[in-house]
Amino acid sequence: MKRQSGPFMTIIFACALVFTALLAPSSAALAQEKTLKLVALGDSLTAGYGLPEAAAFPVVLEKALKAKGYKVEIANAGVSGDTSSGGLDRLDWSIPDGTDGVIVELGANDMLRGLDPAGTRKNIETIVERLKARNIPVMLAGMYASRNLGEAYIQKFDTIYSDIAKKHDLVLYPFFLDGVAGERSLNLPDGLHPTAKGVEIIVERILPTVESFLARLTQR
Repeated sequence: MKRQSGPFMTIIFACALVFTALLAPSSAALAQEKTLKLVALGDSLTAGYGLPEAAAFPVVLEKALKAKGYKVEIANAGVSGDTSSGGLDRLDWSIPDGTDGVIVELGANDMLRGLDPAGTRKNIETIVERLKARNIPVMLAGMYASRNLGEAYIQKFDTIYSDIAKKHDLVLYPFFLDGVAGERSLNLPDGLHPTAKGVEIIVERILPTVESFLARLTQR
């Protein structure tokens, strides 16, 4: 067989390098000295409403991070139907001592019930402040208001997460349901909760932001 050379081999070599880079652990993963213990504090979107336990967001996210070389455990502290007030009420027992970081995903039920955004803002900021007082870093996973709630409500609600993240220097993922909201094939028949495939897309999109969060944790 004739030996291949020239441009063909150059292309093969370049492709091999790209593939190797994709599989290689990130610098943050390589810098880890211990297993990071995270908690995902949220509502049904975190809990995995209507899905097998293995398809819930925290489980799928943990699996994706481990595949990239991270040593991490993510506890599922999602409660279906929870509002920001409910998350605040159970904060102390949901986040055990020894937690390295918390991903907060709350507020969707506040919005769906038409609760005053000022109350949602206060509750989420109090959660952040109480975790900071315990020296536990927070990443915010935000939510956007339904477009049928009116401009005044939308303006008040949609700025909650970015304002709090900016004030407290938090890692922010602006919209937890990015790429999934409104897509019938990626949601259960209720149109509100993601399917297993929907959760996979959420994890795929949020993963770089979570990696930024982990980079902060490994630098502490």
